[in-house]
Amino acid sequence: MSIKRRTFTTLTAAAALFAGNAALAQDDVRIALVVKALGIGFFEAAAEGAEQAAEELGNVEIIYTGPTDTTAEGQIEVINSLIAQQVDAIAISANDPDAVAPALQRAMQRGITVISWDSGVAPEGREMHLNPSSNPLIGRTIIQLAADHLPEGGQVALLSATTTSTNQNIWIEEMNKVMGDYPDIEVVGTVYGDDLADKSYREAQGLMQTYPDLDAIIAPTSVGIVAAAQAVVDAGKVGEVNVTGLGLPSEMAGAIESGASRSFAIWNPIDLGYAATMLAYNLATDAAEAGPGAEVGMGRLGNATLDDNNEAAMAEPFTYDASNIDQFKDIF
Repeated sequence: MSIKRRTFTTLTAAAALFAGNAALAQDDVRIALVVKALGIGFFEAAAEGAEQAAEELGNVEIIYTGPTDTTAEGQIEVINSLIAQQVDAIAISANDPDAVAPALQRAMQRGITVISWDSGVAPEGREMHLNPSSNPLIGRTIIQLAADHLPEGGQVALLSATTTSTNQNIWIEEMNKVMGDYPDIEVVGTVYGDDLADKSYREAQGLMQTYPDLDAIIAPTSVGIVAAAQAVVDAGKVGEVNVTGLGLPSEMAGAIESGASRSFAIWNPIDLGYAATMLAYNLATDAAEAGPGAEVGMGRLGNATLDDNNEAAMAEPFTYDASNIDQFKDIF
């Protein structure tokens, strides 16, 4: 019988798993799901999806791991540990696209399949990348969410994750490309909360103090959006400042109820973890090969079609508001 379990681990714990992993049946495929940091709800939900894929496949062990904070250095330590464990595949959401690439190159040189998902890695450091959605569509979605409640225009600000977060930077860039379609909306500033709740909260407070006429905070990060909504509540600005962006229904239900957020969007992180695991498995077992135009199976989600950069999109984002939040808040 194959062994399937989720291993919550930091670097030290990961090293301790080596001896136990050696006892696994030879036909088990060990896939490491490396996240930006442990303790983030979005990634916990993705891990559930990875486990669903593992159960469906039948001969997969999921090693769910990441650093304790959102740093490239922490991820590099985790990657080096996984190389030592000789895992079969690494599926990573990167804190820095370039800094982690050399460590991932070493992994590939040792025969380990490497893909990135959610937040990408430089092409030389992975075989393929899975975007949760189309980057242009996400960029337009986050500004449209704010514009929907600003019929006469107004001031918006961005609260992002880290300065090096691949996905947030791309989404903001794509948003800026379409700002000409929103001539009455002014983006007055961008700040970074490093995907830390306390820092994101302080940065949101700072935005409201710096820009007293601010109408909306756009946070394309599940940590930042919750922190910003709480900052709006604590500042007594519900109804004045709308918080929107990308978040989890389970974490944003209170903000929708309080009115701090009118609406937000997200793809299904359970599906994202499931898809990343399926892709890593199919590449690691040579059921598919990454290359421009290739189609790689994602199980129940169909196939990922790779573009010229060996990137693919999973699905469109979905908008949540008071009309549907109760349907999803207990799911993820």
